[in-house]
Amino acid sequence: MNLPNRITVARICLIPVMMVFLLVDFSFYPNPIVWGSYELPFNQLVAAIIFIIAASTDGIDGYLARKNNLVTDLGKLLDPLADKLLVAAILISLVQMGKCESWIVIIIISREFAVTGLRQIALLQGKVVAASSWGKIKTVVQIIAIIAMLINNFPFVFISLPFDVIATWAAGLITLYSGIDYFVKNKSVLNLTNS
Repeated sequence: MNLPNRITVARICLIPVMMVFLLVDFSFYPNPIVWGSYELPFNQLVAAIIFIIAASTDGIDGYLARKNNLVTDLGKLLDPLADKLLVAAILISLVQMGKCESWIVIIIISREFAVTGLRQIALLQGKVVAASSWGKIKTVVQIIAIIAMLINNFPFVFISLPFDVIATWAAGLITLYSGIDYFVKNKSVLNLTNS
């Protein structure tokens, strides 16, 4: 297994570790971080750090694979799978914690299933559905929204700006738009046109 694939597998392995810190109630957690009216449980901070590390490796493994000519079929399978598992796991956890609206998570996860299905149909036809700029923007906005929720809206909480809510809504809307954009640009894959 080459280095980019090892990085991807490490990202997948970080997911259950992150989930344990986020969802399991251990009595040995240190006291929460408190700064005036702001409070952040220690386990949530650790989960946020793990998420940031895992999300940042997404670009690294792809870059190394392309730069060193190490692109493999395994990597093509694992990389998008790792991304989807990471985002789905953290968003479902945030819903359970009451930090995210379930309808937004349903939109995000449904879009991932739909676009993956579109790509599979295209592959069966010998075509490739390339990543779009909206897909990349969607990923960045989702990561920003997730981090904002994980760190309890720091530092915006001090100016009473609900940045975490705004970012989450933006992530939902951009995700929806990017999904529609994929289907509109690739409608020939579904034989919806004569082109």
